[in-house]
Formats: sequence, C-alpha cells, structure tokens
Amino acid sequence: MRKFLSTAAVAALMVGAATLAQAQPKESVEVLHWWTSGGEAAALDVLKKDLESKGISWVDMPVSGGGGTEAMTVLRARVTSGNPPTAVQMLGFDIVDWSKQGALGNLDEVAEKEKWGDVIPTALQEFAKYDDHWIAAPVNIHSTNWMWINKEALDKAGGKEPQNWDELIALLDKFKEQGITPVAHGGQPWQDATIFDAVVLSFGDDFYKKAFIDLDPDTLGSDTMVEAFDRMTKLRSYVDDNFSGRDWNLASAMVIEGKAGVQFMGDWAKGEFVKAGKVPGKDFVCMRFPGTQGAVTFNSDMFAMFKVAEDKVPAQLQMASAIEDPKFQSAFNVVKGSAPARTDVPDTDFDACGKKAIADVADANKTGRLMGSMAHGYANPAAVKNAIYDVVTRQFNGELSSEEAAEELAAAVDASK
Repeated sequence: MRKFLSTAAVAALMVGAATLAQAQPKESVEVLHWWTSGGEAAALDVLKKDLESKGISWVDMPVSGGGGTEAMTVLRARVTSGNPPTAVQMLGFDIVDWSKQGALGNLDEVAEKEKWGDVIPTALQEFAKYDDHWIAAPVNIHSTNWMWINKEALDKAGGKEPQNWDELIALLDKFKEQGITPVAHGGQPWQDATIFDAVVLSFGDDFYKKAFIDLDPDTLGSDTMVEAFDRMTKLRSYVDDNFSGRDWNLASAMVIEGKAGVQFMGDWAKGEFVKAGKVPGKDFVCMRFPGTQGAVTFNSDMFAMFKVAEDKVPAQLQMASAIEDPKFQSAFNVVKGSAPARTDVPDTDFDACGKKAIADVADANKTGRLMGSMAHGYANPAAVKNAIYDVVTRQFNGELSSEEAAEELAAAVDASK
C-alpha cells in the first residue's frame, strides 16, 4: 500500500528545503595551503570567517610542511589531473613559474577597481603581477632576518641585545652556561637556509645581492662565503642533538618554554609566541640578526588564483578583494606576526614587534634595502634555491668543509641555471 504525504507535510518539507538552500553558501573556494601550526591556523581562520560572512564557503586543503615544498607537490598533481584548487598559498618564483605556464587566472578587474598598484610595494608587485596582469593577491610581508629571544634568559645573560657577530657568540655562550640550548633549530633544509640567509646578509647588502640575486660565481665561491659557512659551523655547535627533522614551531616552543635561548626564524614565529600568551618586551625579544639592521629580506605569502570554471570566478575575485581589504590586512597580520602587504594599513592594533616590522619594511622600501629572501623563494627560481639548500644543509651537517661548501655552492648554482 502506497503512502502519500499530507499537503501540510509537503509544504513543511518545501519550506525546510528552501531554508536549507538559503543557509548553504552559493559559492565556495577550495584553498590549498601549508598553514598548519597553531599560530598560522589562527591567522588563516580570520580569512575563512571573513569569507563565510560574505556567503562564501571555505573548502580547506592543508598540506603540512613549513616551507611549502610538499604543498607544491600536491598542487602539481591536482593541476596535471585538470582539477586545480581555487586559490593556492604560494611564494615568489613558484608564482612566476605557474604564470609562465598560463595556469593562473586574471585579477585585474578587482585590482584596478581597488587600486592595488598604489599601495602594494613594487618588490611584491614583481611577483603578484605577470605580463602586467595581476595574478596573485599578497597577504603579508614576512621578513626573515629576525631573532626571537627568551627574555628571562636574556636578562640572566646581562640583558644586552647583540649588535654584531662577536656579541651574538658571547650571548650564546652565556645561554650555554645557564644550562639551556643556546639555539633552537629544526634540521630541515629550508630552516638551515633561513639562518644562512641572515648570515650572508650580515656581510652586507652588496654581498647578499651579488650572491643570491645576481648569482655571481666569484661571490658564491669567495673567501667571504667561506667565512659565512664558518659562521654556520659555529652556530651548529650551539644546537641540541635532537634538532634533525624538528618542525620550526616546535623550535619556537623551546624558546617560549625557556628550554632554549634564541631562534633564528622569520616573523611567522611571533604567531606562536602570541598564541602562547607571550608579550614582546616582557616574555620575549624580537630583533634583527646582528649585522642586518636596516635591511629586510622578505617573503610574502600570496594566494595565486588558478584558472577555474567560469561559475567559480566570482568567488575567486571576492576572495582576492577580501585579502586586500585594509581591515582584513590588519586583523590577519596582527595574528600572523607579519606586516601588511599594503603600505596604507595603520599599525594601531599591532604589538611592539608588529610596529617594528611595519616601520622596518617601510624604511627598507624607501632605502632600497627590501630584498627577496633566498631561503623563501623570492631571490631566485626554485631550481637555484634547491641547489643552495642542498649545499647549505650538507655543510651544516658536517658533510662539507667551509671551503668545499663555497666551491660546491658556485658549481651547484651554475648547474641549476
């Protein structure tokens, strides 16, 4: 015997279905990223909630791995299968590479309407635009030549922030005397390269530019580069025995918990301190790597927008617009630890380290000392970067002498071009 719903029941179901349809976002964005640590996830949630308030649902596609290498592997597989995500967190020359392949969408409509070109630094536009078309939305400006110091340990060591190499080594020796690990570090190639970035920059802007931006073979194999590797060997002597493979945020936790004195890491590390309830100046100190004061090596997280089906483009453009909204830029970067990607965002809501980051970036932008980070894909293409990674990590792990490393660095970079 067949049963039929009453008219009232049918009406109730139709009303329920209509209500459900209204509750469901009409559009969605699938976002591939590697922001998986606590501080990073908290920052990303700011963007997610902002989009959801606009009726756009967020399909999360996290791929762990601080440098993004694993995420790029996943991305290649998705694009090859003809199913690219809506937006992908991406760095520097990776964006350029995908642009050259014609895989990225066009954001000119929203960028021109909102005058991005007037407020995003030229150094970032070189990667956010290709063939004079906007293809990515910069989220932030991370600077990589930072030190994060446990304030209690620093006070015990005399309270003086090191201004040069000799003072840094003296401080690390005092940390050792306190019975803590002097340098918190994770033995991963990108982390080794992040330290090397700062060490090379400490020999001067010209040396850094000739080595990592111009890729000058004489500079790469020079006596000064040998000295830079000598300094890496010295820093390696202050790292604990269990550093191999440690994720960067776990190294940050060592400083936060007072188990280590200092971490050399980009300013995304600050997000971990903030999430742990720590206050700059009271619980930790942020400062530039000795010898790099006034210069900024940058890494800008950008969301590259891939070519997608036409019905998905409106959500993509809305996401790009949301990313560049000044209010979002402030809210996101306060949590993330970075400086805004726009120069017109006030520093009102930022803590002391955030205000310093914004001021440092503005000053470096004016003086021409805002330079792309080798370690984070903004100084040279991925093939060159990976060749440098290999040599730096082998030397840091004692497989190469400083002289051998400088010689191999020049050869490896030449072979990777």
